[in-house]
This record gives sequence, structure tokens and C-alpha cells, in this order.
Amino acid sequence: MRKAKVERKTKETNVKISVNLDGAGDYKINTSIPFLDHMLSLMAKHGHIDITAEAKGDIEIDYHHLIEDIGIVLGEAVKKALGQKLRIRRYGEALTPMDECLVQTVIDLSGRPYLVYRVKPPKDSTLKGAGMSIFEDFFRSLTNHAGMNLHIILLYGRDPHHIFEAVFKGVGRALRSAVEIHPKTKGIPSTKGTL
Repeated sequence: MRKAKVERKTKETNVKISVNLDGAGDYKINTSIPFLDHMLSLMAKHGHIDITAEAKGDIEIDYHHLIEDIGIVLGEAVKKALGQKLRIRRYGEALTPMDECLVQTVIDLSGRPYLVYRVKPPKDSTLKGAGMSIFEDFFRSLTNHAGMNLHIILLYGRDPHHIFEAVFKGVGRALRSAVEIHPKTKGIPSTKGTL
């Protein structure tokens, strides 16, 4: 089983996350931000990746520090659990509908972090005074610390909740495909011999 546990403690946050890439989609998540708990639960369930998360931070100020640090720790946990990336598919993609929304998600576990984030929810969408664009910071942290190339594109949608459900489900589904062991792959899936 490819598992990892990572902790990060700063003056602003305290985050503990464990992942099992070969799990069943089980989750136990308490980030102190109910909407993020819901989103990470969807990511775990639809990605068939077990995630346990306990996080606290200075949310009396705003959600930014905590959401960003959760992305950092989750990215580090995924990277650690992948190890040398032997026999993985490496690439994953998902086209995920949620009622009136459709989101395309594509991942390459290349070791070269890059985020393309084309998600613009309605302007009046907020999360405790912060714009929903704060999730771009979450995915940038996840991308940078997991060493993945991640593209998230909202093709269309109206309702912010539905948009982010499709986003997080899609990331989970694409990640599931990318981390999957490919029966015909030998060693590391790269002509360079390393990822």
C-alpha cells in the first residue's frame, strides 16, 4: 500500500494529513472549514483515495493561510506516497459534470509543477469573506508540493457549489487514474528514466 502521513505546524496553522493511494475512498476530514471538508471528502470518495485530515488555523482572520497550508501538506503526502512512481500510469484525466456544470481536469505526475486554473465562479461567490478564487491558491500549493502538472478548466457552469463539486471530484478522479499501477508499465513511465 502506498501510504504517507505529513504534518506542518506554523504560527498560523497546524495541519496533519495522511493518504492511502490504494484506498477505497474512505475519509475523515476536519479542517475547521465545513465547505472545504465537503470538497476534500468528494475528492477522496470519487478518487478512491483514503484521506484523513485534521487542520486548525487562524480562520478568525480569514481562510487563506489554512487553505493554502492544507494544499501544501496534501501535496507533500501524495508525493511521499508515490515514492519513485514505479509503474504508475502518470497521466490522468476526467470530464466531470455536476448538474449545469462541466469541468475538465488533466494531471501529469511529471515532477514538474505547473497549474493551469481556468475557473471563474460568479463574482458574488464568497467563503467567509474571501472570494472563491482562494481555491486557486489551494491547487497551486497542491501542485507545487506534489510535483504535478494540473489543468482545471471550467467549461461552463453557474452555481458556485456545483462548480467546486465538479472541480474537486474531477481532481480526485484524474489523480486516481494517474497514480494507478499500469500492468504493462515497467519501472518509471518516462524515457528519461526519472520523474
